[in-house]
Amino acid sequence: MDELRFDGRSVIVTGAGRGFGRDHALLLASRGARVVVADYGVELDGTGSSPEPAESVAKEIEAAGGEAVPCFASVADEAGAATIVQTALDTFGGLDILVNNAGTSDPAWFEDADMDRFRRMNQHQYFGTAYMCKAAWPHLIATDHSCIVNTTSEAITGFVPKCASYSAAKGGVFSLTRALAMEGRRFGVRVNAVAPRGNTRMSSPEAMSRFYDQPPEAFVNPFMDMLKPEYVSPAVAYLAHESCPLTGETLISGGGSVMRLAIVQSQGLTIGETITPEAIADNLDAIMDLTEPTVRDLDNPPH
Repeated sequence: MDELRFDGRSVIVTGAGRGFGRDHALLLASRGARVVVADYGVELDGTGSSPEPAESVAKEIEAAGGEAVPCFASVADEAGAATIVQTALDTFGGLDILVNNAGTSDPAWFEDADMDRFRRMNQHQYFGTAYMCKAAWPHLIATDHSCIVNTTSEAITGFVPKCASYSAAKGGVFSLTRALAMEGRRFGVRVNAVAPRGNTRMSSPEAMSRFYDQPPEAFVNPFMDMLKPEYVSPAVAYLAHESCPLTGETLISGGGSVMRLAIVQSQGLTIGETITPEAIADNLDAIMDLTEPTVRDLDNPPH
């Protein structure tokens, strides 16, 4: 297969100053994309700000012969999201691809997390994605072969401790991705997501020790060394390329693996109007059986 390239395509990557976003931006730029490197330079919990990360990555791309412009604006602010999109329009004359990667992490047990923590997490993770999609949408629907690649997480399945606020916000991103994919079909706009597995600031030994209440050295091992951020970016580039047929899908990516994350429905139990709580209890094994599941995608609505 020929190399998948993005020559002449205008791309926004949010959270592109560090971690996954930096590697997404570098890979796309190396394949011809003109990249808006958007980053507000915040700390892990969303506090603080600095233009340095965005400026540094933009310079790195230019030094390698690519085209990039830094944008110091916050996706957690609706006006900031509009500024990021306008930067693409002013600098590159349009927008073809939006990669929503920016996010924060602030772990706490549910009983210790006040609602302000939930609001901050949603502001950066869910609303940050929604603000960017909303600002970009009118330009994407007017462009051929346009697409959005969002960032969700396997944490939406509920297996990561101290992650109620994060998991809920990322669950919103997952659902928004599927809803926009359905709506985007009217205009030929594809919308997909990645659930990254990688060793970034959010999964450093120090960060992991906060999640699992273990010393940081417990997370220094060969497995963690395999989870390099750059191993996630190929899935982002594939989903962003105009040859990709997928929409409404989420790919788990990292550590040398790529997998589909999907919603499935069991064959279940159908006994009509006679169903009772007792009937559910008596037939629970059949209800829970996923031997022949139905994958719920855009072409397979509920039945």
